[in-house]
Amino acid sequence: MTAAKLPAECETKDDVRAEIDRIDQALLTLFAERHSYVTRMAEIKTDPHEAYDPTRIEAIVTKVRRRSVDLELDEDQAELIWRTLIDWNVNYEKGIIAARRRAR
Repeated sequence: MTAAKLPAECETKDDVRAEIDRIDQALLTLFAERHSYVTRMAEIKTDPHEAYDPTRIEAIVTKVRRRSVDLELDEDQAELIWRTLIDWNVNYEKGIIAARRRAR
């Protein structure tokens, strides 16, 4: 595997695409790691209603927006991505918890 190039070092569309592909792979790896923690959280929680914690969700979104600004990213876009991720995780957790309760 070749070393990462800075954006300014990319001279062709293929160079840029290769770097985006590299970053996408790293993101997928991080999402998979995050998912394992979400799964563990679902194993720890006992009631499907615990999966939705609006106070925690808003705290996460506030942090994401603040960090996005610090990184010169569009905070609205980052919020949309995180809210989508959180919504998926809440539904995933609810499903695991509910299935476990039905199996009892």
